[in-house]
Amino acid sequence: MTQARNHDGDRRPTRLFGPRAAAAGPLLPVLITLVIGFVTLLGDAGTTWLPLLAAGPALAASTHGPRGVLGVGLLAAGLGVALGARDGARGAELAAVPAALLAVTSASALAGALRSRRERVLADVRSVAEAAQHALLMPVPATVGPFEAAVRYSAAAAEARIGGDLYALVPTPYGVRMIVGDVRGKGLPAVGTAALVLGVFREAAYDEPDLLAVVDRIERSLARNLGADDFVTAVIAGCPRPGLLEVVNCGHAPPLLVRASTRIEAVEPVPPAPPLGLRALTDQTPGLQELSFADGDQLLLYTDGVIEARDRDRAFYPLVEGLARHLSDEPSRTLGAIHDELLAHVGGRLHDDAALLLIRKPLPAPPPASQLASPATVLGDLAG
Repeated sequence: MTQARNHDGDRRPTRLFGPRAAAAGPLLPVLITLVIGFVTLLGDAGTTWLPLLAAGPALAASTHGPRGVLGVGLLAAGLGVALGARDGARGAELAAVPAALLAVTSASALAGALRSRRERVLADVRSVAEAAQHALLMPVPATVGPFEAAVRYSAAAAEARIGGDLYALVPTPYGVRMIVGDVRGKGLPAVGTAALVLGVFREAAYDEPDLLAVVDRIERSLARNLGADDFVTAVIAGCPRPGLLEVVNCGHAPPLLVRASTRIEAVEPVPPAPPLGLRALTDQTPGLQELSFADGDQLLLYTDGVIEARDRDRAFYPLVEGLARHLSDEPSRTLGAIHDELLAHVGGRLHDDAALLLIRKPLPAPPPASQLASPATVLGDLAG
């Protein structure tokens, strides 16, 4: 399963086996060794079954360290000698059984040591990746300025935990501003480009009063640092004052605007603009769209890893229908339900990075009961 980042809570790793299977794993090599010894003891095949005792230490290499493997190997060798002597084996024939078992045990112990070392290295790499993700994709609080917010992020490379999708949501002197983007390519180069875009965005969002100037800063930085075939699709949005939403779309999937009436509108770019990093190749420049954003409205930004996710029948995930099904007044609950449905749609593993960012302008809170006029007061005012 992909690693899902939920900035409204901690990530919990998926366990492939239940508690019983996890507890039985270390005991399995010992049980197999004892079962083989028991079958040999009851049977009349002589020493025919004794080589199978090597299965115990061989299996122990996948669940134990060197000491555990040696313990299982010594148990197997002891059983082999005892059962061989019982069946009348003598001399070289009797010595061959423990010698073979000890050889398998030695090789298995070495394999177990190498496995333990790789696990430690992998744990260190995961820790570094986790720290890099926290630095690159900073947590989004549940409330940013006047808005409620939530994020869901899944990297297609489960062990990497970070990928080429990017997002940020920051309060600035010019209102709350946000970005969701998708870097062309994968791996460390894509992560480096995502870090560059986010760094420039976070700085420019605080400095530039005009949202198009923020986009221009990112464009100039990418033009200096990207290769000829590299680019970033992105949507940059902001709310400079109450009731107003600004959107700049640079070759990205259109955001979904959910009105308080639950009507869903796709914010198509007008005019269409090239992705960030490719402006020099065209004569098109991004335009600024201004939309109303009233109390109760919501805005969903996402990457193509969401809408291009396919099921077994190669059908795309219907994001608009999914949003309509799971829409609620809590962005975290809405995105949680969409993310779970998305994973179920693809069978549990995404083949591309996927990011979802949802903000909502909450409705005004009703006045306290103490400020409401009582019926008697209202009747008195009418009578007067």
